Amino acid sequence: MISFIVPAYNEQAVIGRTLQAIHDSAGTVGQPYEIIVVDDASTDATAEVARQCQAIVVPVNHRQIAATRNSGARTAHGERLFFVDADTIINPRTVALALRYMDKGAVGGGAPTLFDGTVPLYIRLVALLGVIVAKLAGFTGGAFMFCTREAFHVAGGFDERYYCAEEGVFALALKRQGRFIVVWKPVLTSARRLRTLSGLQLPVFLARAVFFPWKTLTQRSVVEKIWYDSNREDDETIHRSPATKVSNAIILLILIVLLTGPVWYFIPRSLTPWASPLGKFRFVAGIILCHAGLIFWPLAIVVFVHLFRRRQWIEWIKMAALTAFCSWQAWESTQGVIGIWTTLYHWLPHFYNG
Repeated sequence: MISFIVPAYNEQAVIGRTLQAIHDSAGTVGQPYEIIVVDDASTDATAEVARQCQAIVVPVNHRQIAATRNSGARTAHGERLFFVDADTIINPRTVALALRYMDKGAVGGGAPTLFDGTVPLYIRLVALLGVIVAKLAGFTGGAFMFCTREAFHVAGGFDERYYCAEEGVFALALKRQGRFIVVWKPVLTSARRLRTLSGLQLPVFLARAVFFPWKTLTQRSVVEKIWYDSNREDDETIHRSPATKVSNAIILLILIVLLTGPVWYFIPRSLTPWASPLGKFRFVAGIILCHAGLIFWPLAIVVFVHLFRRRQWIEWIKMAALTAFCSWQAWESTQGVIGIWTTLYHWLPHFYNG
């Protein structure tokens, strides 16, 4: 049997579509299945809609995604567990690929995600890049993950100390046991939370993750506005205030700078003197790139800690390469930050003295 586990909180508007997609996908692969909706203290008709869609409803009161998923897994009867977010539309091809990989010995995996509906352009670019990055790095978000029941129990389930990034911690735990597969076929998930954020909230969150990683991931108050305090009645509304438009434009510009950053390695500095407009742009781009690159420090540390827990040499090689890449980027960025602030320190007195 296959068990589809759907954590849900006030999802009456979208969960019907999600459950129908699960029925369609499971029906195509032709294996017995069950759908378990873990209703985490909803105050709307989520449970009623789920029952109408022939799902088993498990009521809980965690208000934490890791604990809610674990409650669903404890109720499940299947030997193959699929964790699907309540606003995610899966497809038969992705489910069939996941089952095929588990039949060949994979302990688990996931799929990249694309966003539905209207979102800021920078979010759309990030999503497209995420499909490639997820496959190359071997990590996915929690919108769609799968594993064997045995692997879930050996991994200890989702770590309930985390209010954010718990899927990444779970993926690392699965990787210690064997092959973790990211299928190429993406699933479609709602961009509703991203539609209601300003362009500044995500950078602020990432900055906190760099300087206070443990606090960011384990304290609900830090991530509540982004992941837990979604206003369901306003989820489909895009904020179009002048401040939001300006912040979104700034983030789009920063993203373009980040994507074109490697190009500067091939352009001699002699062709972009400081006095020229292109030289000034290069300096500003360098400031953005090196500061944004500091996020590779916590990534490098996390990957390195788990590097020597690999049991398969292929996974060890992947993790070693990822550790080396993150460490290299983090060190290069740190050198850039030190160089830029040193330059500004020496430049400011001359500026004030005329």
